[in-house]
Amino acid sequence: MKVEYSLDQINQVAKEIIESNPEKVILFHGEMGTGKTTLIKALCRNLGVENPTSSPTFSLVNEYKSTDNQIIYHFDVYRLKNQTEALDIGFDEYLYSGHWCFIEWAEKIPDLIPENHSVITITLLENGNRLLELV
Repeated sequence: MKVEYSLDQINQVAKEIIESNPEKVILFHGEMGTGKTTLIKALCRNLGVENPTSSPTFSLVNEYKSTDNQIIYHFDVYRLKNQTEALDIGFDEYLYSGHWCFIEWAEKIPDLIPENHSVITITLLENGNRLLELV
């Protein structure tokens, strides 16, 4: 899936991502400020999360529950110094839980990522839109 979108279209893009049936572990790549967290918030809304969502920059992981009792984990591992720190918080248990796992800055923990995962890359375009690629 490859799509150019504006921030006004983010909920529709999130819906299309969910409908494309990606793996439950999704890695989000993109420069700082491209909208990774904003897209994850839209994905959570589309999955039925009604409570406020926020970036887990300091807590490393936020857990959300949808209206149909799906669990969604949102990780921001930017602050990790090494992969051992991720293991110390039980990162592998989250990844193999069968629940949604949305991971920002996953390139910091390459050896911990399960074989079956999807990748979303977001690029900020000159016109202010984003280019999203899902593989």
